[in-house]
Amino acid sequence: MPSDAVVEWKQWHEHRVESVSAPYGPLALTGTHWLEDHPDGRLPGIPGVWLLDGDAVVLGVPGDERTGLTLDGKPFTGTVRLGADTGPVAAARVGLGERRLVVLIREGGWGVRDYDPDSVARRAFRGIEATPHDPRFSVPGRFTPYGTRRLVRVDAADGVRRGLGLSGELAFRLDELEVTLQVTVQDDGRLWAVFADSTSGHGSYRFRFLYPDAPDAEGRTTVDLNRAVLPPCAFADHFICPFPPPGNTLGVAIEAGERTLR
Repeated sequence: MPSDAVVEWKQWHEHRVESVSAPYGPLALTGTHWLEDHPDGRLPGIPGVWLLDGDAVVLGVPGDERTGLTLDGKPFTGTVRLGADTGPVAAARVGLGERRLVVLIREGGWGVRDYDPDSVARRAFRGIEATPHDPRFSVPGRFTPYGTRRLVRVDAADGVRRGLGLSGELAFRLDELEVTLQVTVQDDGRLWAVFADSTSGHGSYRFRFLYPDAPDAEGRTTVDLNRAVLPPCAFADHFICPFPPPGNTLGVAIEAGERTLR
C-alpha cells in the first residue's frame, strides 16, 4: 500500500498537470511584447495602440475601428489607462475573443502578454515527465537569512541579464553531501530556489524551481526535491525565467521531481 507521502505526491503531480494545461496556464502564452520595442504602440498580432504614459499603459482604439477588443468583458473603443494585471490571467481587463492581453511590468519595463487557450503548445501538450516519489530526496533543511537582501544579476531565458533578489541560504544534507542553495523569501513566506544539477540538460530541463515551505522561527523547513518543478519558460519561450545564481548549480544528480515535457 502506498505511503501517505507517495499518495500526496501523486495528487500534487496531477494538480500540476491540470494547472499548467489550464486554458490560461503557461502553455497558453504566445507572446510577450515590450512597449519599448514598439514605440509606435502597434504590437504584433494585437489590435489597438499601446503606449506608455508615466506609471500606466494607455490603450487607444479609434471609434471607427472594429478590433474585437473588450475591456472588462465589454466591447471597447476610445482610450483607457491600464495598470499592471496582478490577478489571474483569466481576470485580465483586456480581451480579444478568448485571448487575454495581460499588462505587466518588470524592472521598470512595461509589456503585454498574449494568452491564447488555442495555442499550439497547449494543444500539443502530452504531460510532464516526473520521477516517482523517492523518500531519499525529502530531507530536513535550515534557512539562514542574509543580514540584508542581496540583488545579483543573472542571465534570463530571454537573453537579458536581470536582477534576482536573494534572501539567504538553505542548507541540507543529501546522501552525505552538504548542499547549500541561495534562495528568495516570497511574500507568503515560502522559499524559492532556482537550481541546476548534473542531470540538467541530460534527462532534465536545463534548470528547475523549488518552493520549500516557510521556515519556522529556528529556520527549519523540509527540502522536498520530489517537488522540484519545471520553470514557466519550459512551457513557453515567452517567459523571462532567471537562470540559477552563482552557487546554485549542483554537482550532484537530482533525479527527482519534474524532469521534462512529454
